[in-house]
Parts: sequence; structure tokens; C-alpha cells
Amino acid sequence: MDVHFYKYQGAGNDFILIDHRSSPIKDIDYERVKQLCDRRFGIGADGLMFLTAHPEYDFEMLYFNADGRPGSMCGNGGRCIVAFAKHLGIIDKETDFLAVDGPHYARISEKGNWIELQMIDLDTITRDGEAYVLNTGSPHYVIQQQDLIHFDVYNQGKAIRNNTTYQENGINVNFVEDQGDHLFVRTFERGVEDETYACGTGVTAVAISIAKHKNQIGHIQTPVKVLGGDLKITFDYDGKQFTNVFLCGPAERVFEGEITF
Repeated sequence: MDVHFYKYQGAGNDFILIDHRSSPIKDIDYERVKQLCDRRFGIGADGLMFLTAHPEYDFEMLYFNADGRPGSMCGNGGRCIVAFAKHLGIIDKETDFLAVDGPHYARISEKGNWIELQMIDLDTITRDGEAYVLNTGSPHYVIQQQDLIHFDVYNQGKAIRNNTTYQENGINVNFVEDQGDHLFVRTFERGVEDETYACGTGVTAVAISIAKHKNQIGHIQTPVKVLGGDLKITFDYDGKQFTNVFLCGPAERVFEGEITF
């Protein structure tokens, strides 16, 4: 059957989006999802999302990784599906929607291309040597790295993601360089199994980890640069819990078309 799709990107993190509220698609073919996300044999994307109806929320976000399998929370995907929902006329200036890690609130700019997405609260951070390990909707490993622009993120990130500690469930590996007025972040993502241009839950995890590392308390705003552009993380930290966590950044519609699903 032919299905209309939209392609969105948020700081270079790109996604296929399908309005699934009245779609005839019943069973999701994981191999077909994988093929559609393939950059040579499909549309090409870091993931695919279905926007579905929900009786208690504006909509529900169903997310699949580029490997075809259902994924954990995707921050930039969440921002993109909010922009998509505005495009469809489901929402206007704000929304409450449901994702795999629970409810999310978001604010939308008038033009619909800047989204501020509230992430889950966090109170647990562990250490793995010099790295911080935490879950911001997806599991993340955060470690500081000098001269990050020239660092081999693919091979080093792949090695950590597949080591004996993390191989079974996988983990997203974030390398961060503190450049004073902003953080520069590069991420190897599980499910994509490659470096992506941005990772929303990843930059959120990085900003929180650096605040923890620096013993910062209060309302914190952290500008972040990734390969795909600029993002901003804001949150409150009282020394025990991170709350009012927002992932802020662009979300743009790239093109649309028809596919056979």
C-alpha cells in the first residue's frame, strides 16, 4: 500500500515521519523500516516515527531505530514529531504527548521550527572510570575528550558500546569537549550503530553530566554545538535531582513523498 511520509531533521538528526492516526498499516514490518532508513536503498534516516492517536494526549510517538527495531526515547525525534504535529494542525503553541518513556510537554515557536521539549527528571548518575553513565530517556555514556573534532568517534564509540559491560543492551556513547562558552559534543548512537550529526537525549545527558562534574547548582543553561548545528539544554539542579529539563533546538521539514509500506 502507498503511504504518505514526511522527512524532518533536527540539528542534522533526521527522521521519517508518518501520520498513523487513520493509516491502514496494522503490523509494523521491522525489515521494511530498516530498508526505508537505509541511505542507499531507502529514504535515508536515523529513525522512523509514527504519530498515532491517543485518548488522553494530543498524540503518541512510536519510534523505531534505523536498524528497524523499536527504540527508546529520541530527543530530537521528539522535537521533530512536535513540529510535525503542528504542521498537521493537531497542536499550536504547546502540547502534551506520550512517548516510550512517558508523557512529554513541549513549547513550539510561531513558525513551528523551534521546539523546546521537556525531558524526564533525573536523580541517578553513576560512574564508569572517568565516564558518567545516566539515562535521559535512553542510556548514555559521557566522557570528556580533548581535540574532539579530530577524534575517531566511530571506532572508539563502537568499542565502548560493544564492550562486555554494555554489549547486551547497548549504550549511546557521547564525547564532549568543554569550549568555555559552549560544549562540543559528538555521539555514537546504538540502533544507528554509527556517529550521528546530533543526539537529543545525548546532549541532555552531557549537559547534566558536566553540571554534576562542576558541582553547579541552580538554574543552568548550556549551549551545545554538534556536527548538525546548535542546541540548548536548560534545567534546575538542587544538588540531588535534575528537574525542568528542556532540550531546545530547530526542527525542520525537509521534503515529503509517497512510499510503499
